[in-house]
Amino acid sequence: MIFPTDLTIDPVTLGREAEARGFESLWFPEHSHIPISRTTPWGGREGAPPLPEEYWRTHEQFTALAAISSVTSSLKLATGITLLGQRDPIWTAKQAATVDYLSGGRLIFGVGYGWNKEELASHGVNYTERRARLRECALTVKALWTQEEAAFEGEFVNLEPSWAWPKPTTKPHPPIVMGGTAGPKTAADIAEFCDGWMPIGTRTLDKGWDNIVAACEAIDRDPNAIELGIFAAKADAEELESLADRGVKRAIFSLPQGPEAEVMEALDTFATLLPR
Repeated sequence: MIFPTDLTIDPVTLGREAEARGFESLWFPEHSHIPISRTTPWGGREGAPPLPEEYWRTHEQFTALAAISSVTSSLKLATGITLLGQRDPIWTAKQAATVDYLSGGRLIFGVGYGWNKEELASHGVNYTERRARLRECALTVKALWTQEEAAFEGEFVNLEPSWAWPKPTTKPHPPIVMGGTAGPKTAADIAEFCDGWMPIGTRTLDKGWDNIVAACEAIDRDPNAIELGIFAAKADAEELESLADRGVKRAIFSLPQGPEAEVMEALDTFATLLPR
């Protein structure tokens, strides 16, 4: 995972090199912009350090992933995460479906609620409504991906019966993965419309998974249908084996935001763990 920006390695080069080393997937986050007012602390955490520059320099994720798809053949192309609640779900469904179609079914659609109140406000989204908006946007995206005459009616999104192509190559649709901590509300969303969950690190892993199991059981869904992964995994063989024993299927390493040589050095270091 890396923020693809104009100050670090070219994302197309990174995609080619990641695939050549045998990595499964490459993940790009997104921010449309960062208002200079900066009234929300980084991650919404009081006392957090200053926000790093890459947050307002990142490329548009679907465009970058589409470019990578043209020089790779097996690397999965992942959004980690898409701020779906502040996006137009109709355009987003088409962007994501196009990447999946053109890549031969390699998209992983990671989503999250967002933490930056100013950024959300610029998109006309009230911070307290972001969860409900994301839910409706996700259900609208799934409808557009899977239905020949897609429709959705909600509080924030209303889509009259419509045609929209391309449909994704992945069937029934690209996996939808929720990023972040899974309290009871997030767990309910994961159980309803997601195929996976990926927190940042392991601190909330066990409690979050318990919440997801309870939410799945409440709607008679098999919790084993939810694939478990983590962002910001430690590049340590024993730690990775421990994660595998806990049911984690995917562990994502964070690359540095430095120049190409620094990123490539980290990529090579991470690659030493692949054989084990």
